[in-house]
Amino acid sequence: MKHKKLTKTERELLSQWKQEGISNIACAKRLGRDKSTIGRELSRNKTRVNVGHNDWQILYEPFHAHSVAVDRKQNAFTAKHPLKNSDVYSYVLEHLKEGWSPEQISGRLREVDHKGETDWQISHETIYQFIYKEKTDRTRLGQQEEIDGRKRKEQVLATVTDCDRPLWEYLRRKQKKRRKRGGRKVQRVRIPDRVSIHDRPGTVERRKQFGHWEGDSLVGRNHTSGLHTEYERVSSLTRFEYLVRITAGEAVIAARKIFHPLPAHARRTTTLDNGSEHVKHKEFGIQAYFADPYASWQRGGNENCNMWIRYYFPKGTDFSTISDEELRDVEWELNNRPRKRLKFKTPQEVFDYYLKKP
Repeated sequence: MKHKKLTKTERELLSQWKQEGISNIACAKRLGRDKSTIGRELSRNKTRVNVGHNDWQILYEPFHAHSVAVDRKQNAFTAKHPLKNSDVYSYVLEHLKEGWSPEQISGRLREVDHKGETDWQISHETIYQFIYKEKTDRTRLGQQEEIDGRKRKEQVLATVTDCDRPLWEYLRRKQKKRRKRGGRKVQRVRIPDRVSIHDRPGTVERRKQFGHWEGDSLVGRNHTSGLHTEYERVSSLTRFEYLVRITAGEAVIAARKIFHPLPAHARRTTTLDNGSEHVKHKEFGIQAYFADPYASWQRGGNENCNMWIRYYFPKGTDFSTISDEELRDVEWELNNRPRKRLKFKTPQEVFDYYLKKP
């Protein structure tokens, strides 16, 4: 049977019975408790009361006893580290600031950086729960000087103090609450020599062959500038190039910059949406297939990578103000984060492996 603490009503009855001189054993029988529970309650939660000039008496007062018990329970709960220990806490905060998702952080700890070390293992759900209640935790961490009888490391306190932004702002969707969102819809346009995704080889769908990509365009402010993005299906590598305008000619220039430096086995096909900027797909230098209209899930990897790019460049971004150096920095970060589907290797590591593989 699960142990339950005395309730407020039980404490009031216990106080009344003790004032009447009833023994601990009798009180325990009346409450259906063990006699040791009553003895422990009286000794732990009693208080000193002034009953006269310089005269004190030790009494069991139910309201005080209940308050002390509640405080003790809360202190026991808050004594636990919110993210298991200070080392894990520092690791999580550092990588959240670098844009890693909780699942990437958890998986990298489990599969790569600290494989087999139980003190370093933490689930992504625990990280999410901490993120969405971190304001309370950070206040407690800043005020609490000791945890489990040991002083917190100065480095961790400095990390907490330095992290002034709400942690949910470091997530790619920057949501105050966790919720699902739908993808962007595509326009129906007439594309010359369009080849349907249903005619695409089955090896592409099964991700069994390297060199198959998914492409799309990210539109900037006022639908002028933007990015052409490509996602490699086996390695999850993301590449993108600047578009001066969202036109077919600019898309051709961007696609050639991405694909032409690659060997033939790394640029077999690409699967595009039905945007008007893809009408010159024959000039991309790679076989192109097209997803069904309003079926963004058929290019799910590219939609996901676009969502990550939007973490850095939200809707309404004027890409003409973004330098090529900034674009390359973002591309590097995206390709050097661990991915669950890659057993927490990075896309760049997997891409380089297949690139060198005959």
